[in-house]
Amino acid sequence: MTGQEAARGPKHTRDLTRRKVVAAGAGAVVAAGVGGTFAAGAFAGEDTRAAKGTATGGSGEVCYKLTSETTEGPYYIDADKLRRDVTEDQEGIPLTLRLRVVDSETCEPLANAAVDIWHCNALGVYSGYEAMGSGGGGGGGGGTPPSGMPTGTPTGAPPGGGGGGGHQEPTDDERYLRGTWRTDKRGFVEFRTVFPGWYQGRCVHIHTKVHVNGTWTDTGYEGGTTCHTGQLFFDEESVLASAEVEPYSTNTTTRTTLDEDTIYPGNGTQGGLLKLQYRKNAIAKGVVATLTMGVDPTD
Repeated sequence: MTGQEAARGPKHTRDLTRRKVVAAGAGAVVAAGVGGTFAAGAFAGEDTRAAKGTATGGSGEVCYKLTSETTEGPYYIDADKLRRDVTEDQEGIPLTLRLRVVDSETCEPLANAAVDIWHCNALGVYSGYEAMGSGGGGGGGGGTPPSGMPTGTPTGAPPGGGGGGGHQEPTDDERYLRGTWRTDKRGFVEFRTVFPGWYQGRCVHIHTKVHVNGTWTDTGYEGGTTCHTGQLFFDEESVLASAEVEPYSTNTTTRTTLDEDTIYPGNGTQGGLLKLQYRKNAIAKGVVATLTMGVDPTD
């Protein structure tokens, strides 16, 4: 990440336009998760409770805290593929990501919202930016590990990230581990992907955006506003477990822990810390990650 990504400030208004999201082929929307199917019970019992957050008692109190916003980072690509399965040919631990998006003021689910996700692969490389590599793990694994621990404030960008703040222009046409899908009438959206790896200066994370008030067409999603930009995080226990599995185990980049990360707000699920389910000592079989995000659709 760049200096832009290291800055955390108050919620701010995002761009009020969104270019068309190009729909992928029909086969791309057939999603599967751990064991070949999405874990339907990942939010078991939460259908009526998740949207309530904390009890309001009729007092008018905000019923679900706003999920913390974080920086977009330099590697966002708009007009990405409309699909739930974003894996393509990427190796790694199967990850089923199931999110629920609710209005933090009313606790009503946000139906038909467009949710973007994008993240690096098991070796810390972002599609669209392969030329920038990733510390000791980019471009196909291995590499020379950096000496000592990172010093100063981590920038978050893989070495060769182009320097400077702001968005970086893509270097290639790859688009793996990127996708957009709509929330259902209960605010749920599911993706199939792989457990992300890490790169110099950042802990393991997934980027996300939520767009509302746009129009779904036969070819994609048009218009609307971006009401949330954030990141989703993984606890240290799960990351350490993943690091024992290939190809993660070949990534020689010095890893930044969750506590060391300068972007993670340190406030648990409100800050995007995912709830994870996997078999102990068998994380390679797959992980189910869930989170309810409270957003302000009027922002």
